[in-house]
Amino acid sequence: MPAVDCYTCRRNERIEQLPVRELIGLDDHWRVAHAFDAALPGWLVLLPRRHVLSIADLTDAEAAVLGTWQVRLARALGVVTGCAKTYVMQFSEQEGFAHLHFHVVPRMPGLPAEHRGPRIFAYLGGSPAENLDEVAAALRDALA
Repeated sequence: MPAVDCYTCRRNERIEQLPVRELIGLDDHWRVAHAFDAALPGWLVLLPRRHVLSIADLTDAEAAVLGTWQVRLARALGVVTGCAKTYVMQFSEQEGFAHLHFHVVPRMPGLPAEHRGPRIFAYLGGSPAENLDEVAAALRDALA
């Protein structure tokens, strides 16, 4: 059990047992997962492997690869989803999810204007997309 009760830390402790949708990418500092409650296929979450609450608390080593991960994920999302661009957001404010994490979200070409920008969060918190494992596997391949 982690020193704090943290959803992300509990998942990180079981990395070798996680399904592909929760282990799209991995290095010494970061893990990439598909958001578990996103209706939008390709909604990724970039998570530090250690418990961190603020971007200012990242080590230099963690920070050094953060931008590289964000660009790699944006490129992989472009290949797999055909998105026009990606949004990268970081809040880490929701109850139970204060562990630092970055949302890396595909903005599809036909996305309605009323769901663009921060309103993209309309696609989070509901029923998940049905093909998460297939999307996750394709993203893993695109990152390889």
